[in-house]
Amino acid sequence: MFEIRVICDPDDTDRVTAALADTFTAGTVRAYPTRDGKRARLYVTADHRPAPEPFPTPETAYALAPSIVSEIGWTARTLATAECFTELDQTFYLRKAALLDRIALLDEPDGPGDATQTALTSARMLLMLDTDRAPMAPYLVDQADQDPRGYVRQQYAQQAECVCDDRGKGDCLMHPDPDH
Repeated sequence: MFEIRVICDPDDTDRVTAALADTFTAGTVRAYPTRDGKRARLYVTADHRPAPEPFPTPETAYALAPSIVSEIGWTARTLATAECFTELDQTFYLRKAALLDRIALLDEPDGPGDATQTALTSARMLLMLDTDRAPMAPYLVDQADQDPRGYVRQQYAQQAECVCDDRGKGDCLMHPDPDH
């Protein structure tokens, strides 16, 4: 841990405080006027941010996933039953991106091709739409931007739990069959 002192214009304190919080794991910022009263002194106890956790491997992320054929069917049914111009939820885009990632993984031993590019495009789309992105720390956003497919795997692994008996949690990623 270390202590940071910043002297700045009082109008800049919010911007400086936000920048410190984005850069470091920071405690509460203490603000005092300078002796001449024209500027502000900011004091904060900070620490280096921990290194981001690596994204899960495909084997880990998709260990509990339904078959690719089942996910293709779920995606097709979801699109077929949605009214035209319906805004679909984050779960749809996550499952679609995970499906395309899994298809690309099967195709990649022959070298990156159209499936890899499609999976990458879908992952970037999820990143743009993702409701979790706004409150993410900038260093985590950078990690996701550098490896969008890794981000898809992370999000899928976090949501890969059976919620069939918990009606308030939405669709079950593990059992996409509506008759389950």
